[in-house]
Amino acid sequence: MENFLLLDQTNLDASHICCAISDTKCKEGYQLKKDWLKRELEHGYVFRRLDARAKVFMEYGPAVSGWVPIQAPDYLLINCFWVSGQYKGQGYATQLLQLAIDDAKERGFKGLVTVVGTQKFHFMSDTKWLLKHGFITVEKTSYGFSLLVLKLEKEAEDPQFNACVQTGTCQETTDVTVYYSNRCPFAELHVQHILKETVKKRNLSLTIVKLENKEQAQQAPSPATIFSLFYKGKFLTTDISICLDNRFDKIVEKQVSNWK
Repeated sequence: MENFLLLDQTNLDASHICCAISDTKCKEGYQLKKDWLKRELEHGYVFRRLDARAKVFMEYGPAVSGWVPIQAPDYLLINCFWVSGQYKGQGYATQLLQLAIDDAKERGFKGLVTVVGTQKFHFMSDTKWLLKHGFITVEKTSYGFSLLVLKLEKEAEDPQFNACVQTGTCQETTDVTVYYSNRCPFAELHVQHILKETVKKRNLSLTIVKLENKEQAQQAPSPATIFSLFYKGKFLTTDISICLDNRFDKIVEKQVSNWK
C-alpha cells in the first residue's frame, strides 16, 4: 500500500489539496476550498491523497450531509476522485477505492454512491472505470447524469436523485445561469471573474447562484454542484472552461446543436 495522507484539522493548513497547487490566480478559491473542507471534516468528511506533489486523491463523506441532490442515507458519497498524469495506471485509484470501501464497512455504511456523467463529464469521475470496478447504475437523468452505487449489503435500498434535478432546467430565465460551490478551488475565479467578463462581452444576461450550504446544494437543479451552467434555462455543461472567452462560443454551439 502506498503512503496516503489523511487530511484533518491538524494538518490541513500545511498540506496541499492537489488541485490548483501552484495556480496563483486561484489563490482565493484555493483558500475557500480549504475553508469548506475544514467545516465538512467536522461531519465525517474524508480527504485522502498520495504523499506527493500530485493530483492523486479521493474525497467522500456521509451522503446525508453531502452537497449533492440525492437521497442515500445509508451510503458514503464519493465526490472528487482523481488520478492524473504520470500517476495513472499504477494502481493508485484501486487502492484509494479500497480504502473508502474499508472505511464504509468500519463506519457501518451499506455502500458507496457517486454521481457521474453517463458519458464522461468534466470535473466528474471516470464512469467506465467505476463500472469496471463493481459499481452499478441505479438511475439516470435525461440530460446525461448517472447515479452509481457499490453495494456492501445486497438488500440495501437504491439511492435516488432528488426531484429537483429531474427536468434538467433551472427556474432562472437569464441567458446564462450558473450554480456553483467552493467544493473546487477553480470555481471562484472562473465564475466570479472570468465568466462575468465573457458574458458581458456578448451582451448576455447572467445569474450566478452560489451554493452556501448542504441544504441549498441538495435542492440544486443539477447533480453537479461544483459547477453547472444552464443556457436559456436548460442544463448545458459541467465544463468550467466554458467561462473562458476563447471557449464559450465553441462549447455553447456544440451543446445546443445536440439539443436539436
